[in-house]
Amino acid sequence: MENDLLTVQNVSISFTQYVQGLKQHELKVISDLSLSVKEGEVVAILGSSGSGKSLLAHAILGILPENGNCDGTIAFKGDVLTQEKKEELRGKHICLIPQSVNFLDPLMKVSEQAIGDVKKEDREKALEHQREVFAKYGLGEEVDDMYPFELSGGMARKVLLSTALLTDPELVVADEPTPGLDEASVKETINDIKRLSDEGKGVLLITHEIDVALKTADRIAIFYSGYVIEINKTENFNDVDKLLHPYTKSLIEALPKNGFKLTEGVQPLEVVNGCPYFENCPIRSDICQDNIPDLINHDGVMIRCHNYKKEVD
Repeated sequence: MENDLLTVQNVSISFTQYVQGLKQHELKVISDLSLSVKEGEVVAILGSSGSGKSLLAHAILGILPENGNCDGTIAFKGDVLTQEKKEELRGKHICLIPQSVNFLDPLMKVSEQAIGDVKKEDREKALEHQREVFAKYGLGEEVDDMYPFELSGGMARKVLLSTALLTDPELVVADEPTPGLDEASVKETINDIKRLSDEGKGVLLITHEIDVALKTADRIAIFYSGYVIEINKTENFNDVDKLLHPYTKSLIEALPKNGFKLTEGVQPLEVVNGCPYFENCPIRSDICQDNIPDLINHDGVMIRCHNYKKEVD
């Protein structure tokens, strides 16, 4: 759409591998992924750990490994992003909050790696700006001279967040920002991300934690076996009847507050010919077995299901 900050359309990501000597094999991890993020909006892409959803962040920033292949369209403010354009925008207009504190250099003081390589005449101004941004997110002056190993988990996450925001980006990609944090640090992280949207920035939140998505996002994209299968307003997740995909319904019904209503089955580990949820779906039909449904708009909800109307009706 014209007013979207980020638009991802029909993106597939695969990796070229060699097995049994020189035999080439293409491993597809993401299939036909579509979503959008507007200014001042937090969109969460919610999926299980290890499902490959973080690869979307790498594709947006143009940092997939050499054997990675990305098909489809990624656009920023309506302009399709080539690899050259991604390199031009990243770190400035589009920034990543990485999921691992290992992105911090263990041998360099926090303030030095935050400002990066700057000219000698610009160094003082860069440090002043760094201190302003760090202070905004509750990091005292003592943090500047610390090494990463001296930081607590919560402090390290805030350093990653603050460093990403030094260039005042328009789009922030937060890749699993909360795992391993205590309850208080998780709450602070959620508030920090909400503050970014309040300031007009678009945020793509990649997470496997349902509670974090529900408390942070305006919309949630459900990621299942390489596909986005539903994109719905977060408020609708409070009422299972307002959710359309049977997997989304089962996911929410399995929450503790809903009585742990568990369903049998696991996500397929290999690419299937039809709907990836076919084996576990309570409303499946013959068409689902060999035909992957498109992601379509139903009254503002994006849904990938041949038979969702059975649920709606």
